[in-house]
Amino acid sequence: MNNKELAEKIFEIVGEKNILSATNCMTRLRLQLVEKNSQMIDQIKNLDGVLGVNDSVEEFQIILGPGKATNVTNEFKNLIKKPQIGDGKALQDEIKAKNATPSKLFLKKIAGIFVPLIPAFIACGLITGCVGLAIKIDPSIANDQFVKLLIIAGNTIFFGMNLFVGFNAAKVFEGTPIIGGILAALITHPQLAEITLNGEKLLPGRGGVISVVLVAALGAYLEKKLHKIIPEMFDLFLTPLITFLIAGTAAIFILQPIGGMISETIGNLATNAIQSGGAIVGFILAGLWLPLVMFGVHQAMTPIHVDLISQYGVTILLPILAMAGAGQVGASIAIYFKTKNKFLKKTIASALPVGIMGVGEPLIYGVTFPLGKPFIAACIGGAFGGAIQANFMVGAATLGISGLPLAATTNNIAIYFVGLITAYIAGFIATWLIGFDDPEN
Repeated sequence: MNNKELAEKIFEIVGEKNILSATNCMTRLRLQLVEKNSQMIDQIKNLDGVLGVNDSVEEFQIILGPGKATNVTNEFKNLIKKPQIGDGKALQDEIKAKNATPSKLFLKKIAGIFVPLIPAFIACGLITGCVGLAIKIDPSIANDQFVKLLIIAGNTIFFGMNLFVGFNAAKVFEGTPIIGGILAALITHPQLAEITLNGEKLLPGRGGVISVVLVAALGAYLEKKLHKIIPEMFDLFLTPLITFLIAGTAAIFILQPIGGMISETIGNLATNAIQSGGAIVGFILAGLWLPLVMFGVHQAMTPIHVDLISQYGVTILLPILAMAGAGQVGASIAIYFKTKNKFLKKTIASALPVGIMGVGEPLIYGVTFPLGKPFIAACIGGAFGGAIQANFMVGAATLGISGLPLAATTNNIAIYFVGLITAYIAGFIATWLIGFDDPEN
């Protein structure tokens, strides 16, 4: 089936009156439904093009993979008519209210700010990694003009990152995005270094994305308040001016120093924990990562990765956490050789290639998690791989990818591969030893 046909089939199975909303992330079609049942879930699981489902959360998530998730969701939305009124709307409002816990709202805002940046990090990170590898192989090409241009291209996301974050943050906090962008530009402007206040020179970009989010949130808050008190005939002129002046002043004197302290604390805690704890810390982080992902906590890590990259050029956390997916690969290979269930073998064969490339949801929700014990074994496999990454302080210059593609962006490709293979092997052995209840054909 093509994307349109798959969307139509999912729409038919779910039922139009059962749909409250449809959104997507990088790999999943996310549906808010009135109700869901086992028959519906099984039918969708068996559709050609569906890599798995996650029905363990209130949202019904259909795993389709990168790119396909966006295309199928767009086709799916075209099938949905205008939102229903009356009881349907009341039910939708009830579900939204139920989901509006402070932690969920916080994670949703974090995702809204940083997730749109991930494609840029992937593009620039892969360029940087491939160019760096090429220079290591042949140092003489470092002076080539085309190579220098590629180095600039790989650095583009860092050059404009604060502006993008400020724009997105203002949008998420319901302010004017471009005001968030100019506030971010203000605290990043290189000429701040020429100004001394209270005997101390200003530091452009201090606090990185943390400071930007703080000032963008303040700007959005002020803007909404000013819209209510400034007469309409002056609103267009005075609201952006006053917002920029007040939020900008607060940013320079208060928010940027606070953001700087928070950013430095995060960086120090992460690096010191891994430096002092080494393999043990890596083992624990990678081993616990899959359950945290399933609870949605992983979204809170994105700004931490971004902040570490902005401070140090790499995030030492991502290679550790990426090993969790590698443990899934090893566990699934063991299941493939041990199971007699033909459907399970087929599922593993179709999901393994994308799992190796770093998209782990099909293996999690289609293979290891439903079987129970292999999920624990996969966590063990990832833990061993994470121990190696932490022990050698391997860092990655991007985010949003894992598995094999992440290797090119790391500062120690050889060790990264050692950790990856270790996670495969450990996940395989742990699954083989722990075993599982083989489902009937």
